Amino acid sequence: MAIDAERIRFLYRTEQGRIDCATWLKGAGALAAVIAPFFLIWLALSPYTEHDLAKDPFFVPMTAVAYSFVLVYAFAILLVAVCYVNLSAKRFRDLGQPAPVALAGLAPLVALIDGATRWLQPRVAEVMPIYWVWGVDAVLVGVIAWSVYELGFREARSPELS
Repeated sequence: MAIDAERIRFLYRTEQGRIDCATWLKGAGALAAVIAPFFLIWLALSPYTEHDLAKDPFFVPMTAVAYSFVLVYAFAILLVAVCYVNLSAKRFRDLGQPAPVALAGLAPLVALIDGATRWLQPRVAEVMPIYWVWGVDAVLVGVIAWSVYELGFREARSPELS
């Protein structure tokens, strides 16, 4: 199966155009397949980011590797988020939504906020209880479920109704 560069460019580099639900499901699945290895590597490297100078030497090679990887991982997350917004905007436009780009950016925005709360909470646990993280998790699950239903399973309105 050859990769069609023009098709990839259409799906991920611009928010213009329309796609059906099957195309959105395949495109979103491809984005998930791109980010999944980064996530798994991060799970393995994240313990090395705990660095206490009172107990550890100044330079720990695995800590440097972990923080170098997190820069690459952050870039990959942002790139996938932009591609997701472009892909989803096409699908929202096909559904006849009035603000397709704004709706397409909702899931990545909530996911980034969720990631920020997960990172921040252990560092400021005395002023930010874990319940805040759980609340954002619940909102993220709801937004993802709504997005998958709307974009992956709901049929477009007929042209004469638009």
